[in-house]
Amino acid sequence: MGTIKTHADRPGRIFTLLKKAYPHAKIALNYSDNWQLLVAVILSAQCTDKRVNIVTRDLFKKYKTIQDYTTVPQSEFEQVIRSTGFFRNKATNIISAARIILEQHNGTVPKTMKEMLTIPGVARKTANVVLGNAYGVVEGIAVDTHVKRLSQRLGLTNHTDPDKIEQDLMRQFPKKDWFDLTYLFIEHGRSVCDAKKPLCNSCMLKKICPSAFKFPRFKNI
Repeated sequence: MGTIKTHADRPGRIFTLLKKAYPHAKIALNYSDNWQLLVAVILSAQCTDKRVNIVTRDLFKKYKTIQDYTTVPQSEFEQVIRSTGFFRNKATNIISAARIILEQHNGTVPKTMKEMLTIPGVARKTANVVLGNAYGVVEGIAVDTHVKRLSQRLGLTNHTDPDKIEQDLMRQFPKKDWFDLTYLFIEHGRSVCDAKKPLCNSCMLKKICPSAFKFPRFKNI
């Protein structure tokens, strides 16, 4: 399976309508520097941004520098981040990431996709989020659960693998829109295109969304 064939103007129309609806869409995670951004993004895997912000509020006060993460006992760190889920793997990755960044990158979060992908706990989604927000470096499109869902519902991809979805989106949207697209999809996914109960009746994309009439709430209009 691959990209669904779409009208040439439809991706652009989707972007324009979402940009009009969510002109200030941006990352929802709270952080003060690039290391904190990386930590927050790793913690956000399979966890809501709201929960991550609650956890990092105390976490960033307790561990103020990247060096602090290399000396904390893993068992202690696990308890601090426990409520974000998958806390053992996340603790292992974050502590290892801190050590590698200190030892191999002079304490600076890498600025390239190639280097980012060598950091524990970092795949393309995390790398895209960090590079774009930290350095303005856009090498792709971050595909989280909202981006995946909307891409499929809007007929922009037939794939389920995030990397393949990313490639489909990159072919259909100009590079200048890649960074914003992620946050527009996230905002729309949270506000309207819910996973279980999408509000198709009030969706500004309903006339160009091939999935709009699939949902019972919309069929009865």
